[in-house]
Amino acid sequence: MKKIFIVIIIAVCTLSYSQKKKEIYLFTSFREPATEGLYLGYSEDGYHWKGLEGSFLKPEIGASKIMRDPSITKGADGTYHMVWTTDWKGGNGFGYASSKDLIHWSEQQYIPVMKNEPEVVNVWAPEIFYDDVKKEYIVIWASTIPFRFPKGAEEEKNNHRMYYVTTKDFKTFSDTKLYYDPGFSVIDCVIVKKAKKDYVLVLKDNTRPMRNIKVAFGKSPLGPFEKSSEPLTEYLSEGPTVVKVGKNWLLYYDNYGSKNYKALSTPDFVHFKDVSSKISLPEGHKHGTITTISSEVLKGLIDRK
Repeated sequence: MKKIFIVIIIAVCTLSYSQKKKEIYLFTSFREPATEGLYLGYSEDGYHWKGLEGSFLKPEIGASKIMRDPSITKGADGTYHMVWTTDWKGGNGFGYASSKDLIHWSEQQYIPVMKNEPEVVNVWAPEIFYDDVKKEYIVIWASTIPFRFPKGAEEEKNNHRMYYVTTKDFKTFSDTKLYYDPGFSVIDCVIVKKAKKDYVLVLKDNTRPMRNIKVAFGKSPLGPFEKSSEPLTEYLSEGPTVVKVGKNWLLYYDNYGSKNYKALSTPDFVHFKDVSSKISLPEGHKHGTITTISSEVLKGLIDRK
């Protein structure tokens, strides 16, 4: 009887601990005209999202002082690192700030990653990926440098390619390098680690006839990546983000042509199922990225004054 009692106590304690440590999904967002800053939504199942009231960080840097495309990644030390678009056009860098609780933030910094490219048109949708092999962060973004690449279907000031820097501390950065050139205008890329030495690049083909989401595969987060797939989504879709839920990945995207949000489920990034009817998002949600937070962090976000 004593042994049974001990087993029950252990089971209860284990359940209590697992519930306490349960990770909650967090979706970053912004609202047009993008001057209000960081909005957040949370979910326990990765499908149904509740919005948290108000802005959690108002933009103070960049010529336009806007915040679009906020990308957050949780570092190995539990610190949340965020980057965002600071200017629609004319800027040569992106915004950066960090936080332990998503309420109290470090001083905002402007990172001029394209300072050596005086003709650069823009720096769009920076995205953070933590490389757990090299123990460093990779930040990728889209920029147009007129006459740098074959014109193709796009005007010179709309012919984007992906660039990147790496950093271990967001204080010093590697030199800026070309990240991805698929031979056409590309934006909104997201790196996904599918398995050891097995990576997926989710991307938007931004050429006028396409403007939809595709994927490409590589053996390293820095590529090279194989030829991109056929389109996964319809015309006028962008802003993909990916989260692992159970055995499958969910690929969320902004279906801006129809003014709604949609999602695909996939076990392998080859076979996809439309699960848009199973998701719900806060009204006005604009594309960002998904990370995880603890129950304690969520409580702080809900209870903040």
